[in-house]
Amino acid sequence: MSLRVLLEQWKSNSAFLENVTEWSVIPPRDGQYAPMPEDISPLLSEALAAKGIDRLYSHQRESWDAVRSGKDTVVVTPTASGKTLCYNLPVLQTLLESPASRALYLFPTKALSQDQQAALNDIILDAELPVPIYTFDGDTPSSIRMAARQGGRIIITNPDMLHTGVLPNHTKWIEFFQNLKYIVLDELHTYTGVFGSHMANLMRRLLRICRFYGSQPVVIAASATIGNPDDLAAALLGRPFELVNGNGAPSGEKNLILYNPPLVDRVQGIRRGVVLESRRLAIELLKSGVKTIVFTRSRINAELVSGYINESLANIYNDNHRIRVESYRGGYLPGERRGVEKGLRDGTIQGVVSTNALELGIDIGGLDAAVLAGLPASVASAWQRAGRAGRSGDVSVALMVGSSSPTDQYLVRHPDYFLSQSPESAFIDPENLYILADHLKCAAFELPFEKGEQFGGDPTDMLAYLEEEGVLRHTSGRWFWSDRSYPSERVSMRGGDEENVVIIDQTKGRNIVIGEMDAHSAREMLHDEAIYLHRGDQFQVKRLDLENHHAYVESSEVNYYTDALVKSDIKVLQEDRRRIDSGVEEHLGDLLIRSEVAKYKKIRFGTHENIGYGDIHLPEYEMHTRGVFMAFVDGSAAAWESVPDELKAPVVSRTATLLRVVVPVFLLCRPGDLGVAGRILDPHYGQSGIYAYDNFPGGIGLAESLVDRLYELLSAALELVAACPCKEGCPSCVGAKDERDQLAGNPKEATKAFLEEWISEI
Repeated sequence: MSLRVLLEQWKSNSAFLENVTEWSVIPPRDGQYAPMPEDISPLLSEALAAKGIDRLYSHQRESWDAVRSGKDTVVVTPTASGKTLCYNLPVLQTLLESPASRALYLFPTKALSQDQQAALNDIILDAELPVPIYTFDGDTPSSIRMAARQGGRIIITNPDMLHTGVLPNHTKWIEFFQNLKYIVLDELHTYTGVFGSHMANLMRRLLRICRFYGSQPVVIAASATIGNPDDLAAALLGRPFELVNGNGAPSGEKNLILYNPPLVDRVQGIRRGVVLESRRLAIELLKSGVKTIVFTRSRINAELVSGYINESLANIYNDNHRIRVESYRGGYLPGERRGVEKGLRDGTIQGVVSTNALELGIDIGGLDAAVLAGLPASVASAWQRAGRAGRSGDVSVALMVGSSSPTDQYLVRHPDYFLSQSPESAFIDPENLYILADHLKCAAFELPFEKGEQFGGDPTDMLAYLEEEGVLRHTSGRWFWSDRSYPSERVSMRGGDEENVVIIDQTKGRNIVIGEMDAHSAREMLHDEAIYLHRGDQFQVKRLDLENHHAYVESSEVNYYTDALVKSDIKVLQEDRRRIDSGVEEHLGDLLIRSEVAKYKKIRFGTHENIGYGDIHLPEYEMHTRGVFMAFVDGSAAAWESVPDELKAPVVSRTATLLRVVVPVFLLCRPGDLGVAGRILDPHYGQSGIYAYDNFPGGIGLAESLVDRLYELLSAALELVAACPCKEGCPSCVGAKDERDQLAGNPKEATKAFLEEWISEI
């Protein structure tokens, strides 16, 4: 059965349609073309002609003209619109014209770097172009690294390797930096929040090294659709960009379906689980012969959905319906990831269940359907995932399946978020003191700081502070690195732990490494007795050794998986600002967050029912960060005064929950980037209110900006509650009614009334 036939069946299926909140059809469009540039090298035009390319899309030609005129350029077009040629063509042209010229390609992941080298080799090797290309990352052998430094015309790497392996050793790259003509920054939209703030400082260090060696490279950036691509590029690089955002690429018909799983308990408003419903839809697509990708929001869900699909398809008599489905997520070994990517390209794998690891532009062949098991909080991410289907140019479908979370229920009822220009803007704070100080240390190690030298701004005060700390020495008008340490090794670009936990399978004495995980996630997923799922296999953790970054596991066959329970405590260290705004008294300052992974749940496979608990014995994790306490004070928040005393505790906790789930939609941050907690008579301030804090040491500016956008956030929260069909609260809005709250009234109506009153004050 073709996808088009299956779509017609769905349109006539009332049981399916009653769960569809929006079905939009984006009609096919013809391409808009431009002739090849007159000055393009014959070698390059012949290489393109051999691949059937004798003209360019309009945005590719516009990019060529901008880059060739020496302008820093950012290209923003949808998935599968030929963005790579926007930078590959002008770069290759310059490298062919000038044999000494070099280019640096930066991709956020190693998988993307490998994929880009394969795409470039496809052009260069077939046409025998004299442009040596090397990937330089943690997997590159030492013998290849030397060849890359000496002879690489195009170096493909990632921010982490540039940070720890290239810039601190720039004296080994003298010829490369002297002749660097282009810096390519792909997947620009991923450089937001913590990662983006680090990236901006890394770019300051890179351009500082370039100036030292006398080069002035042009920067070419490429991004998925976000609200402020040119502003983000300017913030990352510290200079203005030419924006190319027209799309001249042709596309096939795209069906975008927002799907809310059916209610299984109308009284409580409980819907069928997103994991089981996504499995059902994916199986229907796969059995119809439609190549499908399923996106999940967590590693455990990726393993569960792929396992459930394969279990449903299992049949020894027809070779599982000749359908092969694999999971794909972070933590797999490189060989496993590349094996899945290859299988998708050559057709030996018909389906894949992935986390956001496949959201970016890795070439995985022609998929016709994308199922999103839970909606991303970011519209940019939603379009990226939906765009993974339809690369063949024929009809495609993206099924966005909402979970019961308030965020999903808000988005699934607002199709305009997905069908109009993205309202989101990327947020970075390069001046974050923790991040800035770390990169100033790295920069001073690379080159002494001259008096009056700029680093985004004037770093003199921070350099003086680092001198007092004993890591810099000021002499003859310059600051020199004076510590014995290697500073970049101590700084994580992604705001996490410095070293991953290696997962070792010790079943029957194997002692084989089967994966890895960041140390923060390992506390919740690799604690003693945890069940670890890996590509259909089940393991039980026998011992987590955080000090040595090892987790020892053995094969297991229990009928459950585990989910850790984390509890946190907040302590105020210092208050920097106090003001009354938006109906609350805002207290901004430094906080200490203590987190403890204390217990875990055992959840039965298939039914997802809770069948028991276990204890976890791990030390507390402490984080010093920035945050705000929004206090409901008599006289400054009449809304709070109107809430009956017996309802204050549940109302503040439910309001905090609503804020937590709507924040990612407006600030383009991950749901876990901002912590939110309600308090009744907080022990420090003696007032009731809501804490909001950045989940990153030192803070990243999210909490500080929250009050300024409080009206938008509260309006979205109120709309979410008002639109929910339940009567007394459910998991899709304020949470189900809990007898422990000892409520005298309706928790949903009380929260709704509180929000309405609060908004009217603002």
